[in-house]
Amino acid sequence: MKVEKATLKDAPQIHKLINSYAGEGFLLPRSLMDIYESIRDFFVIREGDRVVATAALKVVWEDLAEVRSVLVSDEFKGRGWGRALVEACIREARELGVKKVFVLTNSPGYFSRLGFRLVDKRKLPHKVWSDCLKCPKFPDCDEVAMMMVLEDPRLE
Repeated sequence: MKVEKATLKDAPQIHKLINSYAGEGFLLPRSLMDIYESIRDFFVIREGDRVVATAALKVVWEDLAEVRSVLVSDEFKGRGWGRALVEACIREARELGVKKVFVLTNSPGYFSRLGFRLVDKRKLPHKVWSDCLKCPKFPDCDEVAMMMVLEDPRLE
């Protein structure tokens, strides 16, 4: 298993993978154009030429980023690949100088094991909610917000 930055050729597979799970209500559907526009945000794990897991880090503001689209194909779950992808996002956030990373999730237990803590989602900046307007569950969101405060990489 190797976590790598996504390339343009991965976009159609990322799109297909995300939207296959979006139909089950786990993730927001994403357009192929959106994937291409944000391809630099994505990390992937491949099995051969096939993208089987993905996650993205979206910078929201000077000190805030979101870990999003964390997804591992069913046949590869339980191998620690989701954790590896989230850790890659966190490493990149630290490299960029991001101070806080958040997730919006239906799986708080999973993210708490990775070091995220529950926060009141109303305290997140309004810019965070732009994707929520596209969600079929809006305004009755069942996701919770979780945050990880990153240590200053200059102190490590």
